[in-house]
Amino acid sequence: MTELYTNYAHTIVFLHVLSAFIWVGGMIAIRFAVHPTMQSIDDARIKLGKTLMLVGKFFHIVIPFIVVIFITGLIMAVAQQGHHGEQKMIFLFKESIWAVMAVNFSWMYLKRRNAQKRFDAGDLPGAKAMMALIPQLLLPINILLGLAALWTGIALRGL
Repeated sequence: MTELYTNYAHTIVFLHVLSAFIWVGGMIAIRFAVHPTMQSIDDARIKLGKTLMLVGKFFHIVIPFIVVIFITGLIMAVAQQGHHGEQKMIFLFKESIWAVMAVNFSWMYLKRRNAQKRFDAGDLPGAKAMMALIPQLLLPINILLGLAALWTGIALRGL
């Protein structure tokens, strides 16, 4: 992996940062622009249906970027001996943040999938209840963690 990083460091860092911006930026856009706008829809069935569709599309868009973050982060950590060098604690902290974000994302993904099943079965209250934690708690947690990971990434670059 060291040779891969040596030959393609610029591309690897670019893909890592781009993927983080898409994931974190997308969450910010969903939470602070799209979610409040969706609340203006009066028909509860349409609002929930559109919300499920939008969140589902967003989740499927970001999955490849989450994978890219993991792969490029692993390449950089191994190539820069981040787990053994003087910045070991920063590397481990950043990896922990992304790991918690991935687990939280997986939980949101499953909650949305289960909400979709309930919605499709006609259980609007059950579907709404399944989705309630996403914009109120889970998404904001991942936004804050994502911003912390971006900040930590800048610290690792020595800036």
